[in-house]
Amino acid sequence: MNDALNSNRLSTGKYIRAFENEFARAHDSDHAVMCNSGTSALHIAVAVLKEVGKWRDGDEVLVPAVTFVATANVVLHNNLKPVFVDVDPVYYNIDPSQIKDKITKRTRAILPAHLFGLPCEMDAILNLADRYGLRIIEDSCETMFARYKGRSVGSFGDMACFSTYVAHLLVTGVGGLITTNQEKYATLCRSVLAHGRDSIYLNIDDDDGLLDENRRKAIIERRFSFVRLGHSFRATELEGALGLAQMAQKDRMIRRRRQNAQYLTDQLQKYSALLQLPAAPTHAEHSFMMYPILVKAGVNRGDLVAYLEARDIETRYMLPLINQPIYKKMFGDCEAEYPVARHINRSGFYIGCHQGLTRADLDYVVTAFAAYLAMSRASAPPPARRESAGRRARQRLVPVG
Repeated sequence: MNDALNSNRLSTGKYIRAFENEFARAHDSDHAVMCNSGTSALHIAVAVLKEVGKWRDGDEVLVPAVTFVATANVVLHNNLKPVFVDVDPVYYNIDPSQIKDKITKRTRAILPAHLFGLPCEMDAILNLADRYGLRIIEDSCETMFARYKGRSVGSFGDMACFSTYVAHLLVTGVGGLITTNQEKYATLCRSVLAHGRDSIYLNIDDDDGLLDENRRKAIIERRFSFVRLGHSFRATELEGALGLAQMAQKDRMIRRRRQNAQYLTDQLQKYSALLQLPAAPTHAEHSFMMYPILVKAGVNRGDLVAYLEARDIETRYMLPLINQPIYKKMFGDCEAEYPVARHINRSGFYIGCHQGLTRADLDYVVTAFAAYLAMSRASAPPPARRESAGRRARQRLVPVG
C-alpha cells in the first residue's frame, strides 16, 4: 500500500494488473477486470452481453428469487426484465428444475448467484443454457475460491462477477472483478467501466514508448473518443494493492472460515430439530462468506434474532428479494409463486463465521443459541391433544390463505 502511494500512481497500474492476473488464475479464467464494486461488475457484464447479443430493451434474464438485491437491480438498470426462479430448499441457490418453466422466447440469459459461499448446480444450468441458446453470468459476489466438480466458480459462464467489498471474502474496501475466458468480453468490460471509451486507449500506459507512428497518431485521434454508453466504475491502485496482499492470505482465510463454520455446525447440530444448518453437496466446496440458518417450527425467528442482537451477535435476514418494498411495488406481491423463497424470507437469517473469530467468540455464539432455545422450549405451550384421524383429515380440506 505504501509503495502504491509513493509511486504517484493511482490510476490502473501494476497493482491492479497483478491482482487481476492472480485472481483470474485462481478462478480458472484467462482474464479478470477490476472495477469499483461487485454491483458494477454485474452491471458491466449484463451491458456487454446485451450489446454483443443485440438484446432489446425488455428482454428477460432469469435470476434467483433469493439473492442480494443487486443481482436483479442490474438487470433493471440495463432496461431488461428480471424473471424470478425459486431456489433449492437445502442449498438456497437457484433451483435448476424450476428454470425451464420460466424460459420464454424473450429469455436471453441466466444469472445464477452462488450464495453464501456455495456454488450453484452448474452442470444442469449449463445444459439448459446450451439447449435454449442462453448466456450465463455467474453472480459470484459471495463466493470465491470454491470448486464445483473440480472447476472453480467464475469459470463456467460467459462472465462471472465478484465483490471485494468490506463484508466479503477478499476485502479491498470497495471493489469488484469480472472474470471471463473471452478476450473480447474483457476489452468491452474495460470500455464500459471507463465511460464507454474507444478500446484503442483504455489505460494511460497504452501510448507509452510506441514505435509505430501510425498507431500513435490513431491513439491521439481516438483516445478521447467514446463509442458506447459507459460508466465511471474504475478502481484505483490502492484497491489493487490491497487485493494483491489479500491474495497471499486467501488459503488461510478460507480454511479458517470453513473451520469456523464446521465448528458452529458441530456445536449446533444437537438443535437440528429446531434449526436448519448450512449444507453442501459432496461435489462442491463451500467458502462460507456467512453462516445461513433457517428456523423450524417452534422457533420464532424475530425473537431469536432479537435475543442474539441484544448480546452483540450481529445477524442479517437471508437475502430477501421478492418481498422488498420496491420489488413489491414493481412486481406485486408474488411470494406465493415462490414457496421456498417465501419460507426463507420468513424463517432465514445468517450470522458471521469470519476468519477473525476466535474459538471463544464461537463458543459465545453457541452459548447464546443454547440459552435462547432452552428458554424457548421451557416457555412453549404443551403439545396439543391428539385428535382423531377423521378430524385431522377434515382439517386438511380447509383452504389455507
